[in-house]
Amino acid sequence: MTQPPPPPPNHPPDPQGGFGAPTPPPQEPGYGYPQQPGPGYGYPQQPPADQGYGHPQQPPAPPQQAPYGYPGQPQPPQPPQPDPGQGYGYPTHPQAPYGYPTQPQQPQYGGYQQPAPPAPGGGKKLSAQLQIVIAAAVAIALIVGFGIWYANSGDGPEEAKGPDGTTQGSTAGGGGDTGGKGGGGGGGKEKAPADTGAKVAYKIAQPKVPDVTDVSGSWITDKAFVKPGLNSLVAYDLDEGGVLWTLPLTGQVCGASRHVSADNKVPILFEAAKRVAPRYFQQCTQVGVVDLNTGKLVWSESVSVGDDKARFSEVTLSGATVAAGGTDGGAAFDLASGNARWKPKAEDDRCYDLGYGGGEGLVAVRKCGTYDDPSVLIQNLDPVSGKPLSQYKMPAGVKYASVVSTRPLVVAADVGETAGDGSGISDFFSIDEKTGKLKAKITADAEQYAARCRTTQVESCEQALVGNGKLYVPTEEHEGSSGEYGDETNEIIAFDLATGRTAPEKADAGDKYTYVPMRMDGADIIAYKEAPYDKGGRIVSVDGATMKETLLLENPADRTTGNPERSFSLNGAELRYRDGRFFISDRLISKARESDTGPKEYLLVSFAVPR
Repeated sequence: MTQPPPPPPNHPPDPQGGFGAPTPPPQEPGYGYPQQPGPGYGYPQQPPADQGYGHPQQPPAPPQQAPYGYPGQPQPPQPPQPDPGQGYGYPTHPQAPYGYPTQPQQPQYGGYQQPAPPAPGGGKKLSAQLQIVIAAAVAIALIVGFGIWYANSGDGPEEAKGPDGTTQGSTAGGGGDTGGKGGGGGGGKEKAPADTGAKVAYKIAQPKVPDVTDVSGSWITDKAFVKPGLNSLVAYDLDEGGVLWTLPLTGQVCGASRHVSADNKVPILFEAAKRVAPRYFQQCTQVGVVDLNTGKLVWSESVSVGDDKARFSEVTLSGATVAAGGTDGGAAFDLASGNARWKPKAEDDRCYDLGYGGGEGLVAVRKCGTYDDPSVLIQNLDPVSGKPLSQYKMPAGVKYASVVSTRPLVVAADVGETAGDGSGISDFFSIDEKTGKLKAKITADAEQYAARCRTTQVESCEQALVGNGKLYVPTEEHEGSSGEYGDETNEIIAFDLATGRTAPEKADAGDKYTYVPMRMDGADIIAYKEAPYDKGGRIVSVDGATMKETLLLENPADRTTGNPERSFSLNGAELRYRDGRFFISDRLISKARESDTGPKEYLLVSFAVPR
């Protein structure tokens, strides 16, 4: 998980260092500030100490390092090796596809086998016939060896199912439909149109703002694309971009739920007063619910901690419960009425709910202890009373945790701050939400995987999706098969949540394209494919079982400097797709500089296929 590229012009640096737009630093000193890179590749993993409640002992790691994208897999038998005295040009062994086990003969990086050096003095060439015979023998040995490894690996499709054979999926980074039978694919709502060629439907310019302004949050309804503006929410017509309604607010939106109710009600956080520049700390005290169909504020509330109003950093929705969290503690409200279900307790100064994961369940990340010796608890809650139904204590060395999915329960954390790249992820934890027992710990090497979580926010992970009893994560970009400049690509790898093992199937973005997973659609993955300079980006549906992709939309190729698709940094953009319409919008905008003569920057751009 390499460092993200710098933000585009007029955008301030991302203080979080993670995927997406920055948020102001929390009030607790030292918490949530940028993670400093570690010593890099090979930095030792901190061994877990007292792992606490419900944490079973993990089996020892296998002695052999697995190739790129497949940690912990048993290796197939080694094929016969050539005599080192053979001359240069001796036939090499065929390589397995990127991300699959190879036959390492010497230290490797990323699963690529190093070519054998030529023998001193050259050596005698083999005859063409003998080369063919030897190459055929090696290929047969590889095929047999791989077959034996696969048959004994336990990674077949049957093991991808959860304990009960079915699992309701969840998403990180965009909401959407979830679920599907364990190990199965298909069943999504998004279908390929007759014509997948898209055109720019409309562009919305950035509003004038007094300073750096958070505009996180975006939602699609049957009629509108809704996005925060300056001290407001604005609904734009899906096809033409005209303003359907504007909801004025007392201050700027400073938090938004990724989950929406069935009747299009969404919780937001906003400030009690308009910002007066320069002001760098948002006073995010107001919790509200907006009807996305009508543009009405259904209700807004705040709660007190001692003599002050509680400040929140994020908000979510689970069923009929709106839950907001932050360093002042957590609070919950009834979705329909706004009546408080629980509030932060001023006397409980050693423990507080940092935030919540919503969706099909409601999960709290609760911090206890001191700054130097914190403990983090993952609590599956009754959404009405807030009572913990089960609890898992994160391992020593975890200061923060992020909820990727609540049903099934998957949590990401940077254990011992070993990720070293600002991604906020060194490991994923698959937890039984009913018992609080750990099912599997999945190590996500920062050099290999591209998912990211904002360290101090509980529900902020991007590019990590859960469905079909699996965790889907993209690899980092790497050189494609041609080896040419600009030929980067990546894959989507699946992990079994019951065992932590990788599934044998993977999705390959293809040379010069890079997958950015967006959300689940039934048992399918909806992903954006970042394109080379001479192509347009694509939206594809990837079957969650076979990992085969279907093209849903392709943006026009535009090599000009004014290409609206490339005016956004993917690190700071929100990507949304529904029914042949694709939206890219910013999370953070800043005051324009008078001397700026670069390409125009937009709040959002919409692309659509013919209808």
